[in-house]
Amino acid sequence: MKRTLIFALPLVLTIALFALFASQINRDPDLLPSALMNKPAPEFTLQPVEGHDQPGFSSADLKGQLSLVNVWASWCVPCREEHEFLMRLAERDDIKLFGINYNDQPENARDFLRKLGNPFDAVGADRNRRVSLEWGVYGVPESYLVNKDGVIVYKHTGPMSEDSFQNKVLPAIVKALEAQEAS
Repeated sequence: MKRTLIFALPLVLTIALFALFASQINRDPDLLPSALMNKPAPEFTLQPVEGHDQPGFSSADLKGQLSLVNVWASWCVPCREEHEFLMRLAERDDIKLFGINYNDQPENARDFLRKLGNPFDAVGADRNRRVSLEWGVYGVPESYLVNKDGVIVYKHTGPMSEDSFQNKVLPAIVKALEAQEAS
């Protein structure tokens, strides 16, 4: 009996740990809090993607209008999935899109934007990941809605899907625009 228990205990613990980890896979991305929520965006300056004809940007560029800052990379499969929604957002005239290209080779970032389209008003290269760390990025893609005062008012973790776009991102944009009009 003791011998069976000694052999079964590691198996039971392994199964329990596996079940715990498996239950966390489909966690709600909104449960990842941002310490920067309702605080000014970090101060930064990003150079453009090398060889790309679009300018880089800085924290100063985020002031004066509603902005969405999207952290992405060419090697990121979910970034490719959400790109359609960013292209849709680019059609709006009440929000500017800024891209932080995360830890990417310049030629790969250029190819990504050339093949899938470029929704961004400006794209900065964060090759050493320093700016992304200041934003509190857990992984790509992540998007931050920044109001006209340069304050982060919403964070979306993971790729935008039709559901998250309609039920989370657009309502956050509408709410931020309403607050902007009221002030």
